Amino acid sequence: MTQTNTLSPEYWLDEHGDILYRYALLRVHSEATAEDLVQDTLLAGIQAIERFSGKSTLRTWLVGILKHKIIDHFRKYKREVLSLDADDTAEEVLSYQFDQQGNWKEDLVEWGTPEKTVNDKQFWLAFNLCISRLPPRMADLLFLRAVDGLATQECCSLLGFESENQLWVTLSRTRAKLRLCLDTHWFNKV
Repeated sequence: MTQTNTLSPEYWLDEHGDILYRYALLRVHSEATAEDLVQDTLLAGIQAIERFSGKSTLRTWLVGILKHKIIDHFRKYKREVLSLDADDTAEEVLSYQFDQQGNWKEDLVEWGTPEKTVNDKQFWLAFNLCISRLPPRMADLLFLRAVDGLATQECCSLLGFESENQLWVTLSRTRAKLRLCLDTHWFNKV
């Protein structure tokens, strides 16, 4: 394949479109929005191709552009501030994990090596299922903090948290819910 072909928008869409779409869909939970974000990413890539240094793969570069487009999407379309459910206290969310002394109630399951888990299709099926079951705001927070590494204040601003404490409580609850779901759908099947 010639260099000219790898720089054509048609090639980008054929080679990277599905990956970009799945990544965007996982982040924004809307097919139409994911399609728009991929389209915006490809357009931005075309406009900035002269700045592509080749220090990474083209796919990595395009995913980087997509990450910025997703963050811009959150900035533009802030979600309404959702109040935390008063009945859903942190103690209740975490009570299944710890006893009164703060020790784990159950032995933790051995995941094996990170390399093995990353390449385990069953893990990713379970992970995607669990992410899809989280409330959208919780899933957004998890990705913005853990994947994109956004600062606490920026996450508060993007997702409409009134305080850093509210963000950290929500993040803790998110992790607990994700862990509970993975316990059910993956850990017990390993």
